[in-house]
Amino acid sequence: MESTKLRSNPNMIIVASNITRDFLTGGVTVRALDNINLSVQKGEFLAVIGRSGSGKTTLLNVIAGLDHPTTGKIIINEQDISHFSDQQMTQLRRHEIGFIFQSFGLLPLMSASENIELALRIAGNNAKERRERTRELLELVGLENRSQHRPYELSGGEQQRIAVARAIANNPPLIIADEPTGELDSNTGQQIFTLLRKISESGVTVVTATHDPFVIDHVDRVVEMNDGK
Repeated sequence: MESTKLRSNPNMIIVASNITRDFLTGGVTVRALDNINLSVQKGEFLAVIGRSGSGKTTLLNVIAGLDHPTTGKIIINEQDISHFSDQQMTQLRRHEIGFIFQSFGLLPLMSASENIELALRIAGNNAKERRERTRELLELVGLENRSQHRPYELSGGEQQRIAVARAIANNPPLIIADEPTGELDSNTGQQIFTLLRKISESGVTVVTATHDPFVIDHVDRVVEMNDGK
């Protein structure tokens, strides 16, 4: 993947500079992100908190390349993604960023192990590598005995554990988790954040947007957003 390597911040996996994001709604321009500057160290567990509509999800989307900022620059793992092509962004998300969503996002007709293995298949791993890695991940999230169950046969917490396993399948250096406990009860939510903490301690950077107050006991840093600031 061709990219511009920036050497000024080798310890930073994310550098967002002067980021704005405007949306045109009913003929009116709404500023969802207002001149955001944010740096995240490699291996850091960062929580972005704030009320609904504060800009948390928009910020995560532009960091992950799922949306484009109106102005500003974003550097991911020393790569300036400001002018990446669609193909370059696809490769970045496939190999360097894992995603965890509030609604789990599992494919309903696939088993737990097949949902994990699909990420490995897309990345080009061979059959043996996929089997071994899938087995490792199921052990990590404690669901070896649920590997052949489909999502509708799993609890919400189990589905989210599979989603976490899928997100880290290709060993990405960065995990983006948007409200990962939003559809879970408090006890199950604590289990998910404990798992994310464990992943972060292995050297993976985790950035999560959340309303869950429990997250404060697990993260390295909290950033609060209010009206896009």
